[in-house]
Amino acid sequence: MLLFVCISGFRLNKKQIWINRVDGFKGLLYQQKKNFMRVFVTGATGFIGTAIVQELIGAGHQVLGLARSNASAQKLIEAGAEVHRGDLEDLDSLRTGAAETDGVIHAGFIHDFTRFKEVCEVDKKAIETIGEVLAGYNRPFIVTSGTALVSPGRLATEDIIPPFNPAWPRVSEQTADNVAALDVRAAVIRLSPSVHGDDDKHGFIPILINTAREKGFSAYIGEGLNCWNAVHRLDAAKLFRLALENATPRARYHSCAEEAITVRSIAEAIGKQLNIPIKSIAPEAAAEHFGWFSPMAGIDCPASSKLTRERLNWQPIHSTLLADIENGIYTK
Repeated sequence: MLLFVCISGFRLNKKQIWINRVDGFKGLLYQQKKNFMRVFVTGATGFIGTAIVQELIGAGHQVLGLARSNASAQKLIEAGAEVHRGDLEDLDSLRTGAAETDGVIHAGFIHDFTRFKEVCEVDKKAIETIGEVLAGYNRPFIVTSGTALVSPGRLATEDIIPPFNPAWPRVSEQTADNVAALDVRAAVIRLSPSVHGDDDKHGFIPILINTAREKGFSAYIGEGLNCWNAVHRLDAAKLFRLALENATPRARYHSCAEEAITVRSIAEAIGKQLNIPIKSIAPEAAAEHFGWFSPMAGIDCPASSKLTRERLNWQPIHSTLLADIENGIYTK
């Protein structure tokens, strides 16, 4: 009897060991599945979105990209992503895209400044619609904002939450915070005013270059000591992935590799590349020279990414803004 009990006990222990090993293996598989997500990306074929898609796929995630046209769909297929037809104003397409995935990166925005208030409302509704689908599951949802208007004139940090500005109708951050209350890991990435790199056709640097070509000289306002912050699009894409994988609800992350670059130094680099004069213009002449872009040409918006780097272990490694201008990627 004693022998039987001992043997039975030994068999039970072996069985328990086997169960533990199986459970551990299942847990490992679950963890691997958890780490590799199927991600719905809006703006997936844009300048930044294209880099985000590449970054996600390179890290082992699957991507379901929102595509409005056949050309966009083909671009996603060539990148190795799945295609989800629709657009930001098609709320049903946003609902089904979010429902079929483990997390969402909302990098899309309609860049039509002739109807800015309207497209800001489209953005708000898109965030709310996606958030309603993700509600209750603690799934990650990364929303895009900007650093430029966080604290103009002084260094912007991630912990600064600016009050609502009725003159600025884009409410991406406030809407993301509302979504976070629905048990969604909604967080915000604030992009630099200059996200630079190859294929940048519509960003702030191309605007300055086109203006300089049209006017015959590269200009800055006053002494030109107002600063922008900047980030290479590939570094920005990596931050989107890190935020998706590790985001804290209501967190703000700053996608800026360079805290402060004077607009004068940007104008000088552009003038050198175009081989045209570089001039200071008076503040009262800025509107005539830069048109609708004059507020951004004159804004002072340095920003820190110190907390972002610490919290997500983000380390930008790609070229600087001035290096990209000086290497001719905008003028070749």
